[in-house]
Amino acid sequence: MAFQIRPVEYFNVSVKDRRGAAYELLTLLAGQGVDLLAFAAVSCGEEQTQLSVFPDDAQKLVSVARKSGLEFDGPHRALLVRGDDEIGALAGIHERLGAADVHVFSSIGIADGEGGYGYVVYVRPEEFDRAVAALED
Repeated sequence: MAFQIRPVEYFNVSVKDRRGAAYELLTLLAGQGVDLLAFAAVSCGEEQTQLSVFPDDAQKLVSVARKSGLEFDGPHRALLVRGDDEIGALAGIHERLGAADVHVFSSIGIADGEGGYGYVVYVRPEEFDRAVAALED
C-alpha cells in the first residue's frame, strides 16, 4: 500500500449555523490567496458550526485572519495521508498506528474516484510524533 504522509496544521472557527457561513469564509480565504489542503464543517449544536481549515501555508492563513478580524483556534496538528485507493488501505494505516500505541480519536477520508484517496487523521498531541514515525517507516 503506497501512501504519503504530511503533518499539517489546522485551525477552527465557530460560526453561527446559517446558510452561507462556510461560503463566506471560503470566499474570503480564496480571495486572499489561501490555498487549502482540506476543509471540514461540523455541527456543534443547534446554532453553531465548527469550520476547520487546513491551509497549505499556515502563516498566510494567520496573516489573513489577523487582517480580517477572524479569530481562529489553533494551530492544531493532524496527519494528511494520500495514497493508492485499494481495499484495506485505511485498515493498514490503522494497523500501523495501533502497533505504535497511537489512538486515532477522529478521522475522515475520501476516495478521489481516480485510484487515490485522502485521509485526515487526528491523534492526541502527545502521540503525534509517534504517529508520524509509525507511518513514515
